[in-house]
Amino acid sequence: MRVPAAYLAVVLIWSTTPLGIVWSSETVSPTFAVLMRMLIALLLGSIILRSCTIKLPMNKKAIRLYSYSAIGIFGGMLFSYFAASYIGSGLMSLIFGLAPILSGLLAQKLIAEPKFGLIKKFALTIALVGLMIVCFDSLTLSKDSYKGIAFVLIAVFFFSLSGVLVKSVEVKINPIATTVGSLLFSTPLFLFAWFIFDGSLPYQQWQMRSIMAIIYLGVVGSLIGFLSYFYILQKLNASTVALITMITPVLAMTLGATLNDEVVSSNLMFGAFFVVTGLVVFQWGNKIKVASMVKWSKKSI
Repeated sequence: MRVPAAYLAVVLIWSTTPLGIVWSSETVSPTFAVLMRMLIALLLGSIILRSCTIKLPMNKKAIRLYSYSAIGIFGGMLFSYFAASYIGSGLMSLIFGLAPILSGLLAQKLIAEPKFGLIKKFALTIALVGLMIVCFDSLTLSKDSYKGIAFVLIAVFFFSLSGVLVKSVEVKINPIATTVGSLLFSTPLFLFAWFIFDGSLPYQQWQMRSIMAIIYLGVVGSLIGFLSYFYILQKLNASTVALITMITPVLAMTLGATLNDEVVSSNLMFGAFFVVTGLVVFQWGNKIKVASMVKWSKKSI
């Protein structure tokens, strides 16, 4: 797999996943939709693992890695599916874009990373202002939108927490093995969630669009998406990977408006601008500041 192809795959998959979640939950219960998605990915991943004779490590560090990854998969996915009943795919993707900032806050507490400087605090403020604008606009569109926003924020928390915890495990495992191991640990949790929150199979209500969306998310969204993501994490620096979170909200909002007739109001676009700007400042603000200082010092000389 080539790095540019894997990077493009992650961008496209992350952009289409929110819409896939919305469509898959239209006629299939959210808990069963996400359970089937994970079962498809786990089955295909296991087949690839065996056919390529790749070992699935089960030592202490590997189990920790799978467990930490499962936190993000289970918490991030389950609450995203819950949110799909209340908000559109574009808004889901936009709020998920806040993951790098939340990851930075959690990393300060859990793995003793440096505290935010003035620039990153400013970036956080910009992003939160954007989120407030988006939330206000969403509440005017639907009285239950706040539930969806709350669910996505919880999903982002679990996703970010998982990413920080995974960083604390120093172990090198094949991306396919990492994917299958993580799915192996998270899928039983989805089965339990389906049993608790639903437990029924009203297949008579299922429509083809929901079924096709589940298959797409299982094969492409989960299996290929996870493999591509783990691959580029090994090959690219963190700032380049983080750029994906700034591209996908724009594409996801465009897809939602075009294919699912989702409302993209001026307030939503204005809030999205603030959120994306905050992410840009958060990721590259310090580098831009240093570059500007170097340029200014050369001119003064």
